[in-house]
Amino acid sequence: MTGRIPLTKPSPSIPGEPYRAKAFNGEAVPFGVTAFREGHDRIGVHLRLFSPSGDESLHGVTPLENGLDRWMTTVALLEDGLWTFRFEAFGDDFLTWQHAADVKIAAGVDVELMREMGALLFDRARIEEDRSPAERKALAGAAAVLRDPKIDSDGALAVVRDAAITGFFAQRPLMSIASSGPILELLVERERAGVGAWYEFFPRSEGAKRLKDGRVKPGNLRTARARMPAVRDMGFDVLYIPPVHPIGTTNRKGRNNTLTAEPGDPGSPYGIGSADGGHDAVSPELGSMADFRAFVRAARENGLEVALDLALNASPDHPWVIEHPEWFVTLPDGTIAYAENPPKKYQDIYPVYFDNDPEGIYAEVLRVVRHWIAQGVTIFRVDNPHTKPLEFWEWLIATVNADRPDVIFLAEAFSRPEVMQTLAKAGFQQSYSYYTWRNTKQELEEFFTSIATETADFMRPNLFVNTHDILTEYLQFGGRPAYVIRAALAATAAPTWGVYAGYELFENVARPGSEENIDNEKYEIKVRDWEGAEARGDSLAPWLRRLNEIRRDHPALRQLRNITIHWSDDDAILVYAKHLPAALSPTGASDTIIVVVNTDPHSVRQTMIHLDTRVWGVQPGDPYEVEDLVTGARWTWSDHNFVQLDAFREPVHILHVKETR
Repeated sequence: MTGRIPLTKPSPSIPGEPYRAKAFNGEAVPFGVTAFREGHDRIGVHLRLFSPSGDESLHGVTPLENGLDRWMTTVALLEDGLWTFRFEAFGDDFLTWQHAADVKIAAGVDVELMREMGALLFDRARIEEDRSPAERKALAGAAAVLRDPKIDSDGALAVVRDAAITGFFAQRPLMSIASSGPILELLVERERAGVGAWYEFFPRSEGAKRLKDGRVKPGNLRTARARMPAVRDMGFDVLYIPPVHPIGTTNRKGRNNTLTAEPGDPGSPYGIGSADGGHDAVSPELGSMADFRAFVRAARENGLEVALDLALNASPDHPWVIEHPEWFVTLPDGTIAYAENPPKKYQDIYPVYFDNDPEGIYAEVLRVVRHWIAQGVTIFRVDNPHTKPLEFWEWLIATVNADRPDVIFLAEAFSRPEVMQTLAKAGFQQSYSYYTWRNTKQELEEFFTSIATETADFMRPNLFVNTHDILTEYLQFGGRPAYVIRAALAATAAPTWGVYAGYELFENVARPGSEENIDNEKYEIKVRDWEGAEARGDSLAPWLRRLNEIRRDHPALRQLRNITIHWSDDDAILVYAKHLPAALSPTGASDTIIVVVNTDPHSVRQTMIHLDTRVWGVQPGDPYEVEDLVTGARWTWSDHNFVQLDAFREPVHILHVKETR
């Protein structure tokens, strides 16, 4: 039933669905509600928060100046676990009187009545126990002024408009009627669930060497550890690796997904399972389980957290095929159906079929996940979750997180919006996104706005710039500028982003007719000259390093919901800002970053940009200092500024607002 003061449309929430909203530790979460009452009397709104450890706090909520009765406040949540909250509304007797008195006394209407009503309010307030002696003295004096016939209307209005007195009542309102909304839940997960820089490599390629006879000696889990310091030094904190399990030989794919493997072709790591084991085993070519544990330990020593691929695929040689044929689809001709994504066919993979023995499959996958958690894995990048039942993922993630709330699941689901969003609602802590294919100014404005507002209560996008399966046309034909631009956008627009190895070397040659690298690393071993490329100045590693340094130094970039799109006169110049007020910042100081990007990798652009500087507390027209965190240049800016961005030399400004004056 609606209360005396209606409270509707609370957020964060997922209205009409059986899922709870979520946030990550340290996230500045906007809380909002629609509240109003009949007539012209004023109301106030509070947010009452209950932390997982039982602490209770009360926060004032401010009305937006848009005439839509929407009230908002933002709170940084600093404890993992299940928070609860509710909104409370009340009649604000002081604000109601203040508004009426300001209008009526100035107009000479009911002057004596309004003065006495105010004096009575002050009398009521000054006997409240939580008022300080200074407040009580000031309120008594204000009441005396209002009752003094020698004081004219101007003197009375000075009391009505007194900022100190208004402040007293802002801190401790005089309340009359009251309403409370329902108790709502908000799950706060650890910071890495929402903030991180991911780097992907294939362990079998790291430390690989080309022999004199042209053959390639593969790397393994031991040699791959040597690459970790370079990944760490670029500022990444999550190291994602594809499946490390034994690879089947039946229907093994060759280079570039050909149907026939040649001698030495390693096969796709997604064709999981052989006589050497299945999802709970390590491929002998990569090493032993002890080597895997050593790999995880080495990663931690380098400040990296390992994310392991969880791919529910089975090669024809997987032990499951023999032990549990009911877990697969048997066709009328007696063969098992292999995976397809028409027109693509994956003859080396059998997809798991859940309907014959769901209990058995559920139990086995849970066992596998817990097995890898026991080896030190705390993040799983889940391959194609949209091809498995939603209820399964909801059950699996909830079951795992009940014991290990620190474990994170990333949904690799490039699918329809409703599918991707529902996977996130059902429990996935992170999700791949459409960023990969949003390239123009308009597309990026719409995308960045949507991830920061429309889906932010339940979906955390991981903005991978490329993957081992995706090489977009933008990267194929945009040259080095395209790689610089896409990394800058991903690193600054969202708190989580990712890079697949080879990005530093501008690997941009596609398999004809596809958005996929030629010589896909899924089907062969790559030999890359990392050190030589960086020594020659041919590597993008210094740029990735600088982007991650900027992210580390500026907490505004480690937030999801705080992006503001601004304006430019050019259809290729994208402008946005990320602001974090001092009260919400872990440093105790406000932080503002302005990003200006030439989204056209083939041109030099110059234009005027237009900023709503009120977002970071600067009045329109006032000057302020900015520092380009890429070049070190400093300028005095205002709300209208000229920029020139050369895609070939300087396609991006990442500006820190240094000071106001």
